[in-house]
Formats: sequence, structure tokens, C-alpha cells
Amino acid sequence: MPINITMPALSPTMEEGNLAKWLVKEGDKVSPGDVIAEIETDKATMEVEAVDEGTVAKLVVPAGTEGVKVNAVIAILAGEGEDAGAAAKSDGGAPKAEAPKADSAKAEAPMEAPKPAAAAAAPAPAKAEPAPVANGHAGGERVFASPLARRIAKDAGVDVAALSGSGPHGRVVKADVEAAIASGGAKAPAAKAPAGGPPAAPAPAPKPMSDDQVLKLFAEGSYELVPHDNMRKTIARRLVEAKSTIPHFYLTLDCELDALLALRTQLNAAAPMRKTDKGEVPAYKLSVNDMVIKAMAMALMAVPDANASWTDNAMVKHKHADVGVAVSIPGGLITPIIRHADEKTLSVISNEMKDLASRARSRKLKPEEYQGGTTAVSNLGMFGVKDFAAVINPPHATILAVGAGEERAIVKKGEIKIATMMSVTLSTDHRAVDGALGAELLGAFKRMIENPMGMLV
Repeated sequence: MPINITMPALSPTMEEGNLAKWLVKEGDKVSPGDVIAEIETDKATMEVEAVDEGTVAKLVVPAGTEGVKVNAVIAILAGEGEDAGAAAKSDGGAPKAEAPKADSAKAEAPMEAPKPAAAAAAPAPAKAEPAPVANGHAGGERVFASPLARRIAKDAGVDVAALSGSGPHGRVVKADVEAAIASGGAKAPAAKAPAGGPPAAPAPAPKPMSDDQVLKLFAEGSYELVPHDNMRKTIARRLVEAKSTIPHFYLTLDCELDALLALRTQLNAAAPMRKTDKGEVPAYKLSVNDMVIKAMAMALMAVPDANASWTDNAMVKHKHADVGVAVSIPGGLITPIIRHADEKTLSVISNEMKDLASRARSRKLKPEEYQGGTTAVSNLGMFGVKDFAAVINPPHATILAVGAGEERAIVKKGEIKIATMMSVTLSTDHRAVDGALGAELLGAFKRMIENPMGMLV
């Protein structure tokens, strides 16, 4: 029996990916563990291994194809003793790459249902009464949907029974519900209008300008169009999600850096030498950002109520401080995570951060190295930015925006003195961290920065 190879979900949030390269061709024999393809996600390029043994009968999705949905068939294997030509003609049983488009069209169909008031009085067609059968659950049968899809559908008033599932065996997944929400279709049955007449139509929600509307504002030939890649699309989606669903508030204060800079100089001077291919080099070289990461981790452990994530049903209280660090890469940014930063030494944090940043820029990070975390740090100080406010990266409840260290005139005990100061701004999810708690966290961070010896014990 032919064996389907499907687009794998390389991370819990992955919905589609680009099939960058095939490393096998039709007629090749493969065994479990053989690398057969390279898949590009929004953040990294990952290798795909075969899980079955057989002969490659057909490469269904060509190399270079973008937007291949998870669980879509990308290749077909012929089993031992099976004719490869016959296997290649099999369409398998898993969803094809184009299947989601058909589902999307079905989800959009209900948009044509609303009619003028006069037409509404006409008898509805008989086929409009029973529940849709697209997901195989007409007549009260069980609806197959993921828990996340059910929750999103419930919040948005979408009837999952009316959706066609693009997941395995017709299962309704998050993408199906979001498509229905975007199209305005598949809504749960609304309450009947009063006998006095049809209800007043709600005011339409404001819509962003369409591509054509934007382009009409510019002279023809004065621009070029650069299509969005998966990373830019994901960044845009997550930022819109963050700003539209998280009630941000911001706290800013100044930290004196002179003691930290002096300690950093001493620690770097004391670094032991190690032999490498390039000769002897210091075992570590601390940056201010490394010490900021450590200070933020220790502040979260000192104020554990702020080391949290919000969910609708419960507060997630984290036992360790996993600090994400925003890294700029070509075409966007990524946030690799220093796990258990509260328990690691400055030298370990420094070397780990250099490795993560290097692999982030070459898109070689594994999903577990940039997903999750309990907070994040975004540092634009190296660009001379004095202060700014960062957007929270869900599921975090906080993110620290770090500005440049600069010499300023400050008042100490009634005298004007020069000190190196750094402005930091804490963006906070007000659902999880209230104002006083956020101020307590930022105060703990300031104490760590201004008394850096505490980070060594």
C-alpha cells in the first residue's frame, strides 16, 4: 500500500511552510532516519527525515513551493515489493496542498446568506435548515475539532459544526476557525428578530486599506513590490495579535551603570584563556546585554508574581526565568531564549547568547530554542536609541526595552555629578501584572544593575 509523506508540523504553532529543497528524487530508496527534504518555517530551515522504508514513487509538491499546509501530502512512497508506478497514481488519504483553499471557499460561502429585509421573509431553502455535512457530523454526530479551535470558535461566536476541517480526518483546527472569522461566515445561530421588524444592522467594523487602495496613493513607477516572506507575515500577525489583545502599559526608569561597567571590565580582564583554531582567546567576553539578561532573570525570581503568563482560565506562574532576547536578522527578528537564566553564571549566559545569535542569523535555530519563555529583553542601545517601548511577545506578560548608556548630569546629595545612565522601559500585560507589581519588578531590576555584585552570588 502506498505510504503518504505529509508536511510535518515542526513546531506547535506551525500551520504552513515552504518546501525549500528535495534531497531525494523519484526512484530513490529511503530508510527511516534518512534526510529527504528541507522545510522553511517562518523562523528557521529544518531537515525532514523519513519515518518509513520504501521507494520514492512521486514527489507531489515541487521544490520551492511556498505555503504548503501542515498534513498536506508532499510525496508518496512505494512499499517493499510494490510497483512504484502504481503507487505514484495513488492519491493517498491525507489532505493535499490545495485542500485548504477548497475549505476556505466553503467557509466563505455563508457570506452570501444575508439578504434584504423583504427577501428575509421568503421561506428559507430546505437545505439551509440541517447542519452542514462538510465535517462529517450532520444530524447531531460528533464534531471533530481541536480544543484550541473550539475555544476560539466559542469566543468568536462561530459554529464549528458548520466548518470543513483541514486537519487529519477532517478535524477542525485553528486555521479553519480563523478563516471563518475572517470571512464572516459560519456564525452560530443568532437570536430571532423581534416581531416588530428586522434588527438594526450593526455598524461595520473599520477595515484596513486594501493593496489597491494603498498603491493608488503613489505614482506609478515610483516603487517596487517586494512580496512578504513567511517570517514577515508571522511577525505582522503576532504584532497585530499582541496589540489588539494585550492591554499594554509602560513603566520607565533610569539605571546608573558605572558600577556595572567597572565590574564588567574586571570580569573580562580576569577571563582565562583557551586554545582554539584561531589561537588563544578569552573563555568569555561579557557584554552589558549579558548582564541585563541576568539582572532581569534575578528580578523575576525576586518578584515571582510578575513571572507569569495570562490565560483565560488561570494564571501561569513560572518556576524559572526563561529570558528571550530579541535578535535582528535579515528580513525580521527572532527571540532565542536563555533557559533558566536565573541559575546560570554570566559567562555561561554570554557564551550561550553568542551561539544562539549566530545560529539565529543563519536560521539554524530549533523551534524549542525560540518558542516559549517567560519574559523578553529588547536592546536598541547599541544603535544610540535613548528609550523606547517594546511590544509584548505572547505568551509573555512583560518585555524590557533597553536604551543606550550615556553620560548625564545627575544630582547626588545636592551636588551635580556626571554618571553613565541607561533608561529602561517595561511593557506589561495589565491582565497579569498590575501597576504596583510592575513597578516592584522594575525596581528589583534597577537594584541588580546598580549593585551588580549581587549577580555573582
